[in-house]
Amino acid sequence: MMEPITGWVLWRDTPKSPASFRWGTLSSGLSFHEEKTPGAGPWITPGLVDVHAHLGIGETGPAGQEDALRAAQTNWNSGVTAIREPGSPTPPVDASPLTVIRAGRHIARPKRYLRGLAIELENPNDLPKVVAQQTQTSDGWVKLVGDWIDRSNGADSDLDPLWDTHILVDAVAAAHDNGARVAVHAFSRPAIDSLLEARVDTIEHGSGMTFDHAVEAARLGIAVTPTLGQVELFPSFAGDAKKKYPRYAHTMTELFDHRYQWFDDLRSAGVQLLPGTDAGGYQPHGEIQTELQRWVDYGMTETEVVDLATWRARDFLGLPSLHPEGPEEFVIFEERPALTKPVSVVGGADLLQCRRA
Repeated sequence: MMEPITGWVLWRDTPKSPASFRWGTLSSGLSFHEEKTPGAGPWITPGLVDVHAHLGIGETGPAGQEDALRAAQTNWNSGVTAIREPGSPTPPVDASPLTVIRAGRHIARPKRYLRGLAIELENPNDLPKVVAQQTQTSDGWVKLVGDWIDRSNGADSDLDPLWDTHILVDAVAAAHDNGARVAVHAFSRPAIDSLLEARVDTIEHGSGMTFDHAVEAARLGIAVTPTLGQVELFPSFAGDAKKKYPRYAHTMTELFDHRYQWFDDLRSAGVQLLPGTDAGGYQPHGEIQTELQRWVDYGMTETEVVDLATWRARDFLGLPSLHPEGPEEFVIFEERPALTKPVSVVGGADLLQCRRA
């Protein structure tokens, strides 16, 4: 049976109050001790969240069940106890104790996303209908591809939006009418205005957003998953495309060159940033610490990172944190919580043992 754990606990006095680190012993609740100056750990936080990870996408296409389960275990071992899977071509797997919030399949146009992964609509006007259908097989989310290279334009090919604004407006309304939220992939600047007008719920990547876009997103409550690990790959995308698609290569290079200012604009405007690795395919699972360290390297404080990667991300997805009504899963770090690999991840049967201790 697990012994009670004493350390710095990221605790909320009520389920909705802000969290802060308190020195105490965690078992069936939190017993506070005499105040102690923050220093050495252990540090105990709610489970980390990865809001952009694809269990169902492997290196060469759709992942098999065993590969998906291995990916789930890798995420759990990294301290991630919940993921949102924004697009998967495979049926769901029981990844417990990992919480998986699925968004159904990607929705795109023909030849405007990675081969074999998306529902491809010949008629863009079908988008609202297909979105409504996807809400019935997902966990309250739908994933759209908002822009992608259009190779039909030859050397002039570039990132172009997939959907007219009025179609997007109707599609987001269809999702909301069915109690679902909408996440949209978008790298480029031209795609952003229509996403804001349609009032999507999250913009995935969002690397083309200007400061004015960020201000409007913050006003509307639209969150952004910056996936800095993906942004860091833009030079390789540009290099691979330079000879055949020079215009696209230029766009990717320009987005990469402005990445620090872009990230600062999102923070300065007050946009809620969501932690996401874009794991699956060519991105490895279990690298949430690497992604969050990039947030620090781009100018965010470690305190901000911990809050955004734990209780604030959990709030956004409707998941509980650590509070008096009973701790859910939690993660134990020896140092730099959320930014180093955990020494223990507690949940499921282990959590029940902890509550009885």
